[in-house]
Amino acid sequence: MGNDSKNPLWRKPRQEERRALYFAIRRNLVIFTVMASAQPTVFRRLMNEIGNVDAVGVAERAGKYTTRSIKTSSKVQGLKLAASMVDLTTLEGKDTPGKVRALCAKAIRPHDDLDCPPTGAVCMYPAMVKHARAALGDKSPVNIASVATAFPSGQVHLRTRLAEVKAAVSDGADEIDMVINRGAFHSGEYNRMQDEIAAVVEACGESALKVILETSELETFDNIRAASFLAMRVIREGDFIKTSTGKTSANATLANNQVMLDAIRDFYFETGIAIGMKPAGGIKFAKQALHFLVAVKETLGDDWLTNRRYRFGASSLLNDLLRQLVKMESGAYQAPYTFSEAAGTY
Repeated sequence: MGNDSKNPLWRKPRQEERRALYFAIRRNLVIFTVMASAQPTVFRRLMNEIGNVDAVGVAERAGKYTTRSIKTSSKVQGLKLAASMVDLTTLEGKDTPGKVRALCAKAIRPHDDLDCPPTGAVCMYPAMVKHARAALGDKSPVNIASVATAFPSGQVHLRTRLAEVKAAVSDGADEIDMVINRGAFHSGEYNRMQDEIAAVVEACGESALKVILETSELETFDNIRAASFLAMRVIREGDFIKTSTGKTSANATLANNQVMLDAIRDFYFETGIAIGMKPAGGIKFAKQALHFLVAVKETLGDDWLTNRRYRFGASSLLNDLLRQLVKMESGAYQAPYTFSEAAGTY
């Protein structure tokens, strides 16, 4: 409609309204300027401590992992190892107790006719944990992992996030997958981000913690390295850092996995504390999983080739691992639908 004085809905702003608008804009500009200047200052200080990422070098190394040749016997071992590292996951609004029971059965015995180990864990929303515990009992080789802290956004009050963690642990969760406060990170509020992680560590009690960085929202390799170090400095040996929630458009890649593996290695050399790693989201095929395992072996060595220190967050990866194992044993592929939720094998 424009500033048409003939328009009955338009009137000239009063002087006090113009002044209020001016000061509101000025105040917000000051706040924005402070936030924009503070984050680079603390960020530069942190990167001076831990070192920047060689982005070209990371890309080259990630690319080379896909060219490695793996012998048949080693491939079988790698496929079974990858299966043992899977956090078999269901994170849907339509999850039911029956679906969780089926998930647990698949995790314990992935295939009736193959010599395949159980998965590392099953992963679900907090409300489903009690059903998983009832299905698995107290002495299962499969751990129960629960996402928490208002997964995937984390955008609720800290007290609410901590209450969710405590409820999941009380219901039987062996592991908690939390999300960091990405807003605090991008604002340069690193102490706040670390204090929140430390509070979750305390709420976990004896349960292990996996700290999700949500790498796609961190945007740069340097940010991923910085967030990795900030998290590792307040978690415990045996806890993990994790790439993604699996709920964004970009998830785990060999490149961001490499940045985090390098951070884990450097942190271990600095402190002697061994932190685990979990890439999650987008890893659907056995070939991808083997590439990730090559990266682990060449960066961290055999000590990290165990599900106590490396996991895959996935819902469909296990089925492709099983397909490949059947192929190695029988010489023929089974149809993809043979290993599917629709086929009753999850």
